[in-house]
Amino acid sequence: MTIKEAILKSLEDLQQASSHWDVYNNIKDKHYYDFKKARTPESTISALLGDFIRTNDTRVKRIKGEGGTYLYYLSKYESDLKLEDIHINKVKNNSDNETKRRKSFQERDLHKLLSSYLKNQNIYSKTIFHEKSNGTEKNQKWIHPDMLGIKFLNLSSKTNQNFLKLLNKADTFKITSYELKKEINTDYELKEAYFQAVSNSSWANYGYLVAFEISDNLIDEIERLNQSFGIGVIELNSNPYKSKILYQSKLKELDFKTIDKLCKINEDYENFIEYTEKILSVEDRFYNSVEKEFNQFCDKYFENDSDIEKYCKEKHIPIENLDNKSLERNI
Repeated sequence: MTIKEAILKSLEDLQQASSHWDVYNNIKDKHYYDFKKARTPESTISALLGDFIRTNDTRVKRIKGEGGTYLYYLSKYESDLKLEDIHINKVKNNSDNETKRRKSFQERDLHKLLSSYLKNQNIYSKTIFHEKSNGTEKNQKWIHPDMLGIKFLNLSSKTNQNFLKLLNKADTFKITSYELKKEINTDYELKEAYFQAVSNSSWANYGYLVAFEISDNLIDEIERLNQSFGIGVIELNSNPYKSKILYQSKLKELDFKTIDKLCKINEDYENFIEYTEKILSVEDRFYNSVEKEFNQFCDKYFENDSDIEKYCKEKHIPIENLDNKSLERNI
């Protein structure tokens, strides 16, 4: 029996909306799957339950229970379950906690999750603090990206690196703009966020809209917008290493005129571009020190999984899908 078959068998036994812990304990008690080699089997179960939903496997559905924890059940039993009681109980017993969570969970709290995901992709990232900019917010609302990212081309041969720099320095790196949102639930929210990302990334090689929660009902419209305007979409996860690109961004040439304008408006942006220029032009013997300085300037990122979980709890970011970097490492 595979681990996914064990999950389905366990949900069949439970026949109710159940947490990933309930499913895991039932699998273990019934000996449906051997977890001897698994480092964090309960996290693996949580991630695979989420995969049923993300891949639109109609056999499994979920609902949010108390504390925002996802409860899973077999769709064929949906009519027999009193799901409305779960919702009513959640609202009755946790309304104060939910209010506190929504007040304390800020959009900018997601930046460290995104920076960790990007660092794992060898991308340096930096938050652009809009409040530091010159001028009025009204005139600059859709000018700034929330975060910048840059990836340097890594060639094994120094000869190739130097030759490519001589041809065109712009070919040795790619800059990406990121617009972050906590959640996108409606078509109106999607349109507003997407075209804000279009505006904020017009100067960059790539542009991405990043959201922690995206309604499944919007996927078709997201695909249409991506094909028409080229902005990519990333679904951010509480375990940043489980975040995924839903749609790739389309490559564009850098708009140096707009880059110059943004450098004049915002100090964070200007410093990011200056560091980029330093890394591209520095002599080999000074490269490591400049790279270290640039890394310190960029956004902080998580060193281990325990720090991620601690951070999410402190910021009241839901962590029901938190697990290790990859399922393969656990199974």
